[in-house]
Amino acid sequence: MCGVAGFIDWDKRSDKANLIAMTNTLEHRGPDDAGIELFENDNCTIGLGHRRLSIIDLSPLGHQPMSYLDRYSIVFNGEIYNYEEIRNELIDLGYKFKSNSDTEVVMASFDAYGHSFVHKCIGMFAFVLTDHKVSKVYIYRDRAGIKPMYLYDHENLFLFASELKAFHQHPLFVKKIREGAVQSFLRYSYVPSDQCIFDYCYKLLPGHYIEIDLNLGTKSLNKYWEVLDYYNKPKLDISEDEAFSVVERTLKSACDYRMVADVPVGMFLSGGYDSSAVAALLQSERTDKVRTFTIGFENKGFNEAGYAKKVAEILGTDHTEYFCDAKEALDIIPSLAYYFDEPFADSSAIPTTLVSRLARKSVTVALSADAGDELFAGYERYSVIHKQQSIINKIPNGVFKAGYKVMNYFDPKNIPIAKNTFNFPARYHKLKSLLKENSPGSSYMTLIQYFSDEESKELMVNYKRDFTLLDTFNQLLPKDNSIVNFMTAMDYKTYLVDDILTKVDRATMSVSLEGREPLLDHRLIELAAQLPDHLKFKNGNKKYILKQITHKYLPKKLMERPKMGFGIPLEDWFRKDLKEVLMHYLSDDKLSKHNLFNIELIQTYKADFLSGGSSSIGKLWLLLMFQMWYERWME
Repeated sequence: MCGVAGFIDWDKRSDKANLIAMTNTLEHRGPDDAGIELFENDNCTIGLGHRRLSIIDLSPLGHQPMSYLDRYSIVFNGEIYNYEEIRNELIDLGYKFKSNSDTEVVMASFDAYGHSFVHKCIGMFAFVLTDHKVSKVYIYRDRAGIKPMYLYDHENLFLFASELKAFHQHPLFVKKIREGAVQSFLRYSYVPSDQCIFDYCYKLLPGHYIEIDLNLGTKSLNKYWEVLDYYNKPKLDISEDEAFSVVERTLKSACDYRMVADVPVGMFLSGGYDSSAVAALLQSERTDKVRTFTIGFENKGFNEAGYAKKVAEILGTDHTEYFCDAKEALDIIPSLAYYFDEPFADSSAIPTTLVSRLARKSVTVALSADAGDELFAGYERYSVIHKQQSIINKIPNGVFKAGYKVMNYFDPKNIPIAKNTFNFPARYHKLKSLLKENSPGSSYMTLIQYFSDEESKELMVNYKRDFTLLDTFNQLLPKDNSIVNFMTAMDYKTYLVDDILTKVDRATMSVSLEGREPLLDHRLIELAAQLPDHLKFKNGNKKYILKQITHKYLPKKLMERPKMGFGIPLEDWFRKDLKEVLMHYLSDDKLSKHNLFNIELIQTYKADFLSGGSSSIGKLWLLLMFQMWYERWME
């Protein structure tokens, strides 16, 4: 795990000092080593920068930028877990190696197989490969988007980096806020992959590579893998027992691969199905105890530490738990804007950072069991939408339209008694939206959004209707797919990469910890996408097949409990310990710095919340995170 940064400058205005400054902003991603290299041809200057977190081949031979055959140079972030198998295959073809690193294997594999080499790789990666012989640069990102890659393209200057903060160190970087991205942030709590908070910036999409011709200055974006291809395939004709066996076998292989390292490895354990399944598969055939880590909170409504401890005891892992107080969690908040670069408002970034800090004291690599919900249909909204569609199919559409019209006559803030219940206005508007557009896609968007179009129009000073994730997605997935297919595929391509994977990458890397994701092995999603729906969502039972695998190792009685998630008690904090932070960042003075929002409306939200009203803390948290981001990167 590392950080990469650099440039291609066709006007040759960039120099070594610029490259060093960009690279050094990523020291937290790679504290063990640093390297830079500049190349110049008749047309441009190329700079490659690297910060190294040593995981495989800890010797100086793993230093980057790395060269191969006097033809290729690379800066690489990530891991190729099956690199030894590929390496042996290449040795049989006559290739020779100086190091035992997966980085060198990537270059040799590219030389041997061209772009098809990527289909041999099991891993996570984002890298920049220069082919000096043909004067081309190739930038790759892994299939799921586990590793980030930001790009900037403006006035003959092309920048790339693992984190957006590196761009701020280049004197020619233009940081102009893209207001459409602000609207997307308000809707989803993150900036989607097809956007960036700044103009001229974008993210390399998962499963893609970009090819840059240094002589011509041309760039082409190419897709090498698409998860929807597997969702659109016919479902497997497979029995439940056969499916159980193949899923367990594939998942175990994915877990075993992610234990490959020359440094200590552990895993995050919440006590829920996903992490418990991974821990069980890892420990089942090992004599050495797997190291597991859990963070606990004093507030019982947000604390799963007791369940994680019971799981660890049954499996026999080497378990560490730590109970943090509010102050420790609150101390992380000021650093979020720095590490996340773009506005980001998933509050579970706080406990994820805390458990990363705990694990880093003992290990350099930690497995995280994200993506179980996306692969096997685990989110509660899947049940909600499935039930809703069952009802819709039995009721004439005119009834829903009539209900929508009736609700339009009432302002939820003026409805007696109900107006004082928690978050009632937001829930009222969601219900109204569900009645208006009662398709699965529209229902999905209504349930995941924080600020609706109506609310965004009221909040944004310069509102402009932008395309939603649903607009883009409907063009990609045929409408005859099932509801379960639609929702899991949608979450895999959007929420997973832009929220969960962003959160885990930045939280782990903030303490120089490599995070690994066994459930994001591409072989597993390719299999899960083709499973019949009833093996994932059976009679309302979410994650059916994953649960059956888990019950093989852990008592069903222990595991069957309401899903808790990795949350924190925001509402309590902002009425007590964090009240002054809210007052400061959502003041008239701070909000007037950018003139993006309706200040009077925000003050109404804030006053209502602090007085015990029904205003959503989720909305205020989004606004706070934007304000803290703006102060850190724009003032």
